[in-house]
Amino acid sequence: MSFSSRAKAELCRVPIKRRCCAVAEAYGALLYCSVFSTREIRIVTANDDFAERLPRLFRRAFSLDFDERPAEGARGKRRFLISDAGKIAAVYRAFGMEAAETLTLHINLGVLENECCRASFVRGAFLAGGSVTDPAKSYHLELATTHASVSRELCSVLLELGFEPGQAMRGANYVTYMKQSEAIADFLTAVGAPVAALDVMSAKVERDMRNEINRKVNCDTANADKTVAAAQEQLAAIRAVEQEYGLDGLPEGLQQAALLRIANPEASLADLAMLSSPAVTKSCLSHRLKRLVELGRGIGKGN
Repeated sequence: MSFSSRAKAELCRVPIKRRCCAVAEAYGALLYCSVFSTREIRIVTANDDFAERLPRLFRRAFSLDFDERPAEGARGKRRFLISDAGKIAAVYRAFGMEAAETLTLHINLGVLENECCRASFVRGAFLAGGSVTDPAKSYHLELATTHASVSRELCSVLLELGFEPGQAMRGANYVTYMKQSEAIADFLTAVGAPVAALDVMSAKVERDMRNEINRKVNCDTANADKTVAAAQEQLAAIRAVEQEYGLDGLPEGLQQAALLRIANPEASLADLAMLSSPAVTKSCLSHRLKRLVELGRGIGKGN
């Protein structure tokens, strides 16, 4: 089962109690379903839990049954249909609309006066026309409808609930989406899927930890590469000085630094400083090695 299906299964376990919230949830589902017109209501879903919830939701919201519904035990895409004019008119009236007068679908905000009803409306819209990606892979939640006005007005509803969604058009669909993990988790919590929300946040923590580990590994690797490159440059300079002058002719401090580097070609500057006898600071040893590199470069230029 996909993460989106698990989230919807959790939403479908939310009890259908207050009639106003049942009406609001059905409203969201209808505005984001396959067909919601004055001649036909058709909801098509492949989600088992949503298919099981729909008949109960419509009985609670409108006290009516679908004219056609899938056979018991049906799988795959299932179709729920209302074609009876009287039933369709009753559904429209529940939303404060008259079927005969409705040309363009809008969200009647009067149906969503209570915050619980706004959350129920968004839950219905997500169940019918929404999806969310697996947070272990990416962060993306969206709701898609063919009604431009509905998509715009859904954004207003989400803004009232504290969200800042984006909008886009994909083919014939108007898409409302979120791409931030915190916003997606808050959305899922608001509509009734706190377990799915927790999964999103857990995935974010794991991803952040992996990114931090990778950052540290990359940083350590880069530092190691710099250490190796610096050591190789120092050794090359020391060999050039040794061939040109011999190490015995160097001042004592430079001679000790050169011998120390030759004996420990892969050691870091800090490790070399600890190995020095008598002990010297890292800054002092760095200065001596830099002086050796300058001498080596001078020999190269002289040639």
